[in-house]
Amino acid sequence: MHGGQQPQKHYGITSSISMAFPREVDHQYTHKLSEAMKPFGVFEDEDELNHRLAVLGKLNTFVKEWIAEISETKNLPPSTITNVGGKIFTFGSYRLGVHTKGADIDALCVSPRHVERTDFFDSFFAKLKLHEEIKDLRVSVVKVYLLCLVAGQIDLLFARLALQSIPDNLDLRGDSHLRNLDIRCIRSLNGCRVTDEILYLVPNKENFRLTLRAIKLWAKRRGIYSNMLGFLGGVSWAMLVARTCQLYPNAVAATLVHKFFLVFSKWEWPNPVLLKQPEDSNLNLPVWDPRVNPSDRYHLMPIITPAYPQQNSTYNVSSSTRTIMSEEFKYGLSVTDDILQGKTDWSKLFQPPNFFLKYKHYIVLTASASTEENQLEWIGLVESKIRVLVGNLERNEYITLAHVNPTSFPGNKESCSENEFVSMWFIGIIFKKVENAESVNIDLTYDIQSFTDTVYRQANNINMLKDGMKIEATHVKKKQLHQYLPVELVQRKKRVGWMLSSGRGSRLHSFFCHSLSPSQPYFKGPPLGPCSQCVLKRGPGERILRGATLRKACLPANHLVVLQSSCCSVPYPPPQAASQSSCCSVPYPPPPPSCQPIILLFCPVPPPPPSCQPIILLFCPVQFDPPPKLPANHLVVLSRAV
Repeated sequence: MHGGQQPQKHYGITSSISMAFPREVDHQYTHKLSEAMKPFGVFEDEDELNHRLAVLGKLNTFVKEWIAEISETKNLPPSTITNVGGKIFTFGSYRLGVHTKGADIDALCVSPRHVERTDFFDSFFAKLKLHEEIKDLRVSVVKVYLLCLVAGQIDLLFARLALQSIPDNLDLRGDSHLRNLDIRCIRSLNGCRVTDEILYLVPNKENFRLTLRAIKLWAKRRGIYSNMLGFLGGVSWAMLVARTCQLYPNAVAATLVHKFFLVFSKWEWPNPVLLKQPEDSNLNLPVWDPRVNPSDRYHLMPIITPAYPQQNSTYNVSSSTRTIMSEEFKYGLSVTDDILQGKTDWSKLFQPPNFFLKYKHYIVLTASASTEENQLEWIGLVESKIRVLVGNLERNEYITLAHVNPTSFPGNKESCSENEFVSMWFIGIIFKKVENAESVNIDLTYDIQSFTDTVYRQANNINMLKDGMKIEATHVKKKQLHQYLPVELVQRKKRVGWMLSSGRGSRLHSFFCHSLSPSQPYFKGPPLGPCSQCVLKRGPGERILRGATLRKACLPANHLVVLQSSCCSVPYPPPQAASQSSCCSVPYPPPPPSCQPIILLFCPVPPPPPSCQPIILLFCPVQFDPPPKLPANHLVVLSRAV
């Protein structure tokens, strides 16, 4: 060791790949990463955080009062009742410290041994109903759902321990707490135990948290965040990030995000991801072990929980979803390579793909019901069974891949009859290339019918099926998607071109206009019309230049709107005199540090010279081949061809 340094604590089942400490540039990239995530609402503000803490504190007190009341009804001595305790534990994203704005809180009510599960679902539920801060209350077989006015939804599980009392300093990580418990309580405890173990096994919690926020945002934006549909859920992403942190224990978030993609784009599945060596606690509980359990050998992408009893958190992953995620890991590596080389910024990592342009064939799955209440119940069951349909399609000899989009869409007017509530899911299909394809008639009727029969049978078995509940699945081609979806989702973004004049001729350069989602909060005010079509001369031929469309915008006069992950406007000075050419430049002050323009749309300003009618503006520097000779802090004005 150099300079008498003590060896660092060893994390994980292998030694680290690199112990390198961050450089100043790594901290700078991490700051930029954090700024790039802010527009997506991944960080809670202080007020919201304090509200949630206050509500959880009240709920904890509420639980203690209820347990004391139950203890009285069971004739426990007063001295025991005084110290009987009870506690609320959080788990999942909230416990990990990566909670997002408005997200649900996962919580666990832990009681002593004399409180029955039936007490929780009866008397505790009845007591909650009387609480003035609770707006809505629902119950399922395993949990109570509380909608609090200031804290959002809290999903509350229940577990009783084989203890006479529950102290405030109780630590659930000890395996001894699992003794003499029924399997329902063990499962309820598992969420807290896994979350706490993950936090214990990472070298630096703050670096882990920021990295996990970035990876979860990326996974959601890229459409691969859903345990139910065969992708990965929150705990699985957390374990992959935790393993990356173990391999690079001193790295900051920007480096860890890049290393995450490096590690898992090269991971040799189905080798399992483990945060620690599995331990046997001699409690005879079933654990993931492919040496003992034949079914575990068929898991395609095992990520093993670190708390006993160890389980595979990704048992729903199919061959299609593993293929899709593996491709996304490679894409993420390519993008972060470019980011750390200064070729692009973090916003590119969070750009969503256009699922509806990716495939030639799709399955449209439609679930409908006659009332809103029935529809909520119905779509929950249908969504939980979609992976059955994906499995059916994967077993079809003519299908290579079945890609389900985790987002559901409301039915359009054509698909909704009167008083009918409709939700739709879309599955992209890739067919195998076969010889004499024209003579092969691929019929998906059996795969689809088998799936719908399964859903109806399950609904019937649990007495859910009601009049008006329907499910349909239809095979369509890409060109038919406009019958089900808004046009902007299924149209390809238009490529636009421009011409820069150099002393020895012209070159055409192109880029894609960025579109803005109508759901973004900065879409307010009166509509602006689309940019007009323009023709730019290109030697003997010509190109059509199509501008991007701003549906709605609210901008002060003499400002530019900046299209990027966030939206900001910066003052724009009136254009100065320009030469009589189809391209001119005008002085422009540097934008604020928080405003990194990608594409600028020209908004109403004092009229430019007649020869220079701007449509799209690019902030320099931009990459050209060869680079134009432009002064610093200038805008390139793309104008109508004269």
